[in-house]
Amino acid sequence: MTAIAALAALGLAVSATHDPLVVAGLCLVALAASSLRSVHTQRQIELVSVVLVAVYVIAGPGAAVVVAAAGSLVQAPAPAIKRIFNSAQRVLSAAGGAVAYAALDGPVGEEVLRRIPDALIATTVASVALQCVNAVLISMVLGLERGPNGVKEFLRHVVRTTAAPVLGYGLLGLSMAVIWLGGLSIFAGVLILGPLVVARWALSQYEAERQAQAATMRAFIQVIETKDLYTRGHSERVSEGVGMLGRHLRLNPDRQSALEHAGLLHDVGKVGVPTSIIRKPGKLDDTEMDAIRLHPARGVELIGNIPFLEEVKSAVLHHHEKYDGTGYPAGLSGENIPYFARMIGIVDAFDSLTSTRSYRPARGVDETLKILLQDRNTHFDPGLVDAFVEVVRRHGWETAPDQPAPDGSVKASIDHDDLSLGSGGGASGSAARPSEA
Repeated sequence: MTAIAALAALGLAVSATHDPLVVAGLCLVALAASSLRSVHTQRQIELVSVVLVAVYVIAGPGAAVVVAAAGSLVQAPAPAIKRIFNSAQRVLSAAGGAVAYAALDGPVGEEVLRRIPDALIATTVASVALQCVNAVLISMVLGLERGPNGVKEFLRHVVRTTAAPVLGYGLLGLSMAVIWLGGLSIFAGVLILGPLVVARWALSQYEAERQAQAATMRAFIQVIETKDLYTRGHSERVSEGVGMLGRHLRLNPDRQSALEHAGLLHDVGKVGVPTSIIRKPGKLDDTEMDAIRLHPARGVELIGNIPFLEEVKSAVLHHHEKYDGTGYPAGLSGENIPYFARMIGIVDAFDSLTSTRSYRPARGVDETLKILLQDRNTHFDPGLVDAFVEVVRRHGWETAPDQPAPDGSVKASIDHDDLSLGSGGGASGSAARPSEA
């Protein structure tokens, strides 16, 4: 249906298009722009959107649909059905913008020089319409593939974060059109798209650096998890859990990213803790407790030379503080504990209790949520506990898969890796009580 609608729109556009030489030149610019699409984190920067807005002004709304079809010929390798949909999506998006531009009686050709305010309004609205149609079509596909949650994630993390740049497409497209009509013709594309291409290159370098840093973090985590089969995947699950909580609390994208990195790295300091201590069931003696209590500080030392991780250091350092001030390393209490550290402490405890250990089986999700609720105000920030419980009950939780069975020869019922570390080296609070399950 999408492809049929696109063909119909393209047929109408071709019949309404004039000056084929100008349109051909604009098609070449669109082809070049389509080949320069880049990805920065979760945001797509499509230079061809700027070109399409310019075409509304230079050659009219119908010509933009034709140019969109030409630009869609350049695509990344993909199955034929996906390529057909992508082309139809581009055509229908351009058609949506074209309808908006025509409805506002946007100026075309040299008339734009006499009606700059009208052109500014029309190009902005057309750009928004183009992106809205694009978002609707993508949402339809995501709804079929991933259901309502996939659509919500797309709207929250892609559409919302690219809303402001969309307004810029209208301004850039109008600027390109004015320069084109001023006599520079196809070279207008170079003047407008050139700086954007440079920006694309800079963003790609930044993304490459982020990927290298992510690889470094993963290497740290792999070293830690080779020490204990029972804790494999723990750091990734904590990162995912705090990510769920952060999205529920509507953190901005940069802080969300920092929070997830902090969750991934919260136990990185354990790389310096002897394996015999990490694997030891039951209570630890004072010397062993001292080694464990040093792991947050050691973690900060390890990530201290990575500037990208600057704001996660306090979270790594203080994720074992307790809300009542009885935690470590600084004995902070209440809101004096860094916000990210309070969040990680909750998810860290939750994942530990819902995972198997050598001395006990995993607790159930519902039972562990009750433990968190019982220990709010003493161990945890009550507001964040309530939020996390709501998130898990709404979205569920994937517990650790394929863990070894508990070691039946181990007689300890609790361990330093459970809910929290009491002064004696074992868990305190509700987690220390025998399971009723």
